Amino acid sequence: FVVNDSAGAYVAFEGGIKDAAKFKAYNTASLKDATASQKDGLEYLSNKDVTVSWDNNKFIVVADASESNRNYPKNPWMDSAFKKLNIDTLQQAPAKPARNIQLTATTLHSLKADKSLAENERFGELVTGKGDMHFYVNVESLGNADAGMPGISMLNLSKLTEGAVATGTANFEDGKISMDLMLYANKEMTTFWKKYAGNKINEDMLQRLPAKDVAVFVALNFKPEGLKEFLKILGLDGLISLGAPTFGFSLDEFLKANKGDLVFSVSDLAKDSSGAQKANVFFAASVNDKPSFDKLVAAGKKFGGNITSDMNIPLFFNYNEQYFSMGNNQDAVNAFGNKGDNSKLEYYKKIATGPIAGYIDMQYIIRSMQANASKDSLAQSALAASAKMWDNILISGGAFKNDGLSQHLEINLVDKSTNSLKQLNQYMGKVGSLAQQKMEQQKSYRGAQQAMPGATPAAIMLQHL
Repeated sequence: FVVNDSAGAYVAFEGGIKDAAKFKAYNTASLKDATASQKDGLEYLSNKDVTVSWDNNKFIVVADASESNRNYPKNPWMDSAFKKLNIDTLQQAPAKPARNIQLTATTLHSLKADKSLAENERFGELVTGKGDMHFYVNVESLGNADAGMPGISMLNLSKLTEGAVATGTANFEDGKISMDLMLYANKEMTTFWKKYAGNKINEDMLQRLPAKDVAVFVALNFKPEGLKEFLKILGLDGLISLGAPTFGFSLDEFLKANKGDLVFSVSDLAKDSSGAQKANVFFAASVNDKPSFDKLVAAGKKFGGNITSDMNIPLFFNYNEQYFSMGNNQDAVNAFGNKGDNSKLEYYKKIATGPIAGYIDMQYIIRSMQANASKDSLAQSALAASAKMWDNILISGGAFKNDGLSQHLEINLVDKSTNSLKQLNQYMGKVGSLAQQKMEQQKSYRGAQQAMPGATPAAIMLQHL
């Protein structure tokens, strides 16, 4: 687990002890710079960043994660860049007090039940459910870490994060990893979710997706009237109303225009004649009130036309009483509106169960990366390992149930007959080894740079080879 406190943050790892003597011997050999000590029946091995503590039954490892207390070497390049921008110094948060990590570990060993997650209702529901792995996230604690960010303070984000908790369960099955997620909120947000949660994604829109090869798609269903209430919660309703005349339509017209169905997709990955990567990017929405939608389309063409003409990006529209669609490929946009010979997505029935659905074709994306990747043998090996591992990712859910928003994630692997955790372990070992080789290669190249300070990059590379 990770904890944010007055000294920054720390990471802790707990487990059961089978043989205290062997545990001590292992950690003594691993932490060669650690100091050993004993107090109140606990043994410790500690250095300035980590302490390992244990008795005959359990162990707790605590590592300091307070980045503001760490000293990093000065970066000449950054200093030069700031001088060019007439910036003297970076505004840094004041350093937090140094952590006594041994004391932190001691406190955890004697933690009372009413100060722990043991009596937390959400956590209790989580760990009593079936699963190979459970995780619990205090969203409010994470939100507090960003409270001082510029632009964030103007939003009333405390209404979103106060009392918010995310929980999840993962199961490692043969050929796939299944995850069930729940998001809980405070009373106000729970009432909002319950009232405005979407129903079910529009299956007709999925079947119209104009793609021979879909890399990614996301489909949503929402209640448009909930958007206005959500902006009120954030405190942005007044600002939106003031800015609406600039766009040529009001917030109420925007809500009236939409029925609440959205689809976004990226497909047909390829290289163009110049060798640059290209893809078909597509967006569609269902129409509720055509006159109101007419204003949105007019505004979109005006602003979008200015942007696309300046950046030389093609943008095409198709619009009827039922759907509005736009994208960078005219044939794809027209095919959606006409419901022509579009590819039928075989997996849509599996994910079209709630207001959120998504699909990522990992095989297709990796094959495209292999075709366009450099001839670097390490990069090619990493892609080959990924191609043997990942098949696709399915996302479904988003419905409000049991006082929270539910979500299901299914990661399918190429090998359907081997346990996914075993496959994941082997894959991480392979990719980790390749990453280590890459680091050694870069280290060798930097050494060549330092040895030849006046040489051109090409000369350095030749010498390195």
